[in-house]
Amino acid sequence: MAVPSRPLSPASSPREALAAAVGDGRVETVVCALVDPHGRLVGKRFGARHFLNEVVPHGAEMCAYLLSSTIDMNPAPAGSGLASMEEGFPDFRVMPDLETARTVPWLPKSALVLADAFTGRDEPAVLNPREVLRHQLRRLAAHGLHAHAGLETEFVLYQGVYAPGQTVGGPGLAPLTPGGDYGLNQPPAFTRYIHHLQHALAAAGMPVEAVKTEAAAGQIEVTFPYGDAFQACDQHVMFKHAARTLARQAGAQATFMAAPQTGVGSGLHLHVSLTRNGTPAFPHHEGRVLSQTGKRAIAGMLDVLPELAVLYAPNTNSYKRYLPGSFAPTRMTWGIDNRTCAVRVTGQGPSLRTEIRVGGADANPYLAMAAVIAAIVHGLESTLAVPPRWFDDAHTARDEPELPASLDEALRLLEHSKPAEHAFGEETIDALVHLAAAEISHQHRTVTDAEQARWFTQA
Repeated sequence: MAVPSRPLSPASSPREALAAAVGDGRVETVVCALVDPHGRLVGKRFGARHFLNEVVPHGAEMCAYLLSSTIDMNPAPAGSGLASMEEGFPDFRVMPDLETARTVPWLPKSALVLADAFTGRDEPAVLNPREVLRHQLRRLAAHGLHAHAGLETEFVLYQGVYAPGQTVGGPGLAPLTPGGDYGLNQPPAFTRYIHHLQHALAAAGMPVEAVKTEAAAGQIEVTFPYGDAFQACDQHVMFKHAARTLARQAGAQATFMAAPQTGVGSGLHLHVSLTRNGTPAFPHHEGRVLSQTGKRAIAGMLDVLPELAVLYAPNTNSYKRYLPGSFAPTRMTWGIDNRTCAVRVTGQGPSLRTEIRVGGADANPYLAMAAVIAAIVHGLESTLAVPPRWFDDAHTARDEPELPASLDEALRLLEHSKPAEHAFGEETIDALVHLAAAEISHQHRTVTDAEQARWFTQA
């Protein structure tokens, strides 16, 4: 099922639908949001009439450092080629994409519209995540193929509000549920939160497919209906905004860290399939027999996804999720309905699809999806043979390629990856390298609470 493209009303155009909502008083504020490289929504709140009259036709100005800053908004250094003090932090032009406009019940009388950034030459800004994914989808379209996806994400809900130095999982920030995979006997506070989240998402035109608890305390998994891959990513960043906002309104904290506590891992699983002229391209016959296109797609993912780990595992914390014996993969293997593999083939007949399990919940969905599509195109354009499927616990594999064990290793792989440069271009790769290097630098020079607890009295 495709994500609704005009959720405001059945008016003949998105602009007319938004204008009608403004005219009858349902919308007084429009949040015009860029998606930054970290997957967060950043932007401005506009008076609704000003947005319609000025921003829709002409765009808005925002500082270009929004697409080149670290997670804590430290700008790029001089000489990086990105927006920096050296250039005086210029603006770029932000144009709203009205196809994404929707009312959002978690903000009073507000609509949310995603936007894209352009330079003074009217070219897409470097590392605009939506454009990075568009480029890979265009490459896929050159092969006559269209990508469909369903995103399945995990996050952990804590009672209380996080503050630096606070013990996550302690009395002041305890998980909101006791844990238990598929558990249905949950505390009233958890049930209320899930009810409000599902209601708000449905009212915004983004109904969920299912919600379930995961094994870890406080851990929740949300899945959305299958649809267009690009729209699925648009929907995902809005969902995360809703999940965080509604948690804060309930005196709780939702975190999408890949590993918020030792032994806890949250993933972003991408269910992806392809169609050619509307016909599923992965199944060869009815059942679970893969077509040549399906085999080449899997071969490409297994071959190049380790070199693209920075796109789906962007932080030092991301790599603490890849543990043997967990539900996160450690080797590049594939199998049929095998959740220990990096690429799981599931479904049958027309619904045959791949579930790519390498991404963490902290991933920017556009960049993670772009990595998958780039890997698929790599497989389509090469003569790679798909390796034998894995039948049992893939964590016991010894000869198959490993996923990077750290962001340092992932950065080195990306810097020297010819397939990555071919797929994304030197400018995008340089920007990704800058952000990864900045994250590594910060972590290497920061003394953590865990280090102090382990060594303060023992060294």
